[in-house]
Amino acid sequence: MSKIQAAITAVHGYAPEYVLTNHELETMVETNDEWIMSRTGIKERRILKGEGLGTSDMAVPAVKALLEKRGISAEEIELIIFCTTTPDMPFPATANILADKIGAKNAWGFDLQAACSGFVYGLATGAQFIESGKHTKVLVVGFDKMSSIINYQDRATCIIFGDGGGCALLEPNTEGLGIIDSVLKSDGAGRSFLHQKAGGSLKPASHETVDAMEHYAYQEGQTVFKFAVTNMAEVAAEIMDRNRLTPDDIAWLVPHQANKRIIDATANRMGISADKVIVNIERYGNTTNGTIPLCLWEWESKFKKGDNLVLAAFGGGFTWGSLYLKWAY
Repeated sequence: MSKIQAAITAVHGYAPEYVLTNHELETMVETNDEWIMSRTGIKERRILKGEGLGTSDMAVPAVKALLEKRGISAEEIELIIFCTTTPDMPFPATANILADKIGAKNAWGFDLQAACSGFVYGLATGAQFIESGKHTKVLVVGFDKMSSIINYQDRATCIIFGDGGGCALLEPNTEGLGIIDSVLKSDGAGRSFLHQKAGGSLKPASHETVDAMEHYAYQEGQTVFKFAVTNMAEVAAEIMDRNRLTPDDIAWLVPHQANKRIIDATANRMGISADKVIVNIERYGNTTNGTIPLCLWEWESKFKKGDNLVLAAFGGGFTWGSLYLKWAY
């Protein structure tokens, strides 16, 4: 019997309509377009506007479009893994809320929190259910409404993050296509450099935490940058070594869109030329769990069956990882 591998059989994405440009940010904090572009490579980012809208509301149109593209119903989905740092609520899981909104009546699900590495973790996790034969249709979703936890008076973070994301369907494949390998790592000692201080069980919400603005994302930029440059690049190189891949073997590098300089460092460490690197950070910024699925969605038409893709990410916690897959369609 042929080995079962988990293959991506459909992808889709969604980004809100409202565009927050660098020029608009100049009216909010002390910054300018040249400064932002030179340090991050970001020109604009999308923001979800409107009362009563959460992360799941961005996922719904993306998932519905994916299902239509694949020609299946929501009732055929067996498992939803929702990778997010900004769930609709602390509980229930946003995966369950999404299932209700799209009519996935036969699916169970859970949220996966690994910050910006979440979608890579989610694909690797979902693959286990496919490879074991337990499920045949696993939906991996990566979305964040980062604007809900960003202080637009803090220029260290407000210039970086945006809202949006995407989703991927995993199904069994016996042609040798799909997810081949993954390298996943974490180091909780990095939590002090990139975190949200209040809102959890350690420091529940109170008047004091709100007044102290502790419900926003905090980042010690230089420390995070140095760690990300080294580790995202190293883990991408490691998965190449483990699978005996040369730069010529790789069709596309799909990196987390955190910072253009980190992306360039990863490509350089792998020996990959710029024309093989997927970059859309200029238009979306860092959508956390949403960056890699947004890239897959935008470049889907350029992928060829059998293409070798390497996904690489780094996130708060710290978390980081890489995943090697062969495109299946």
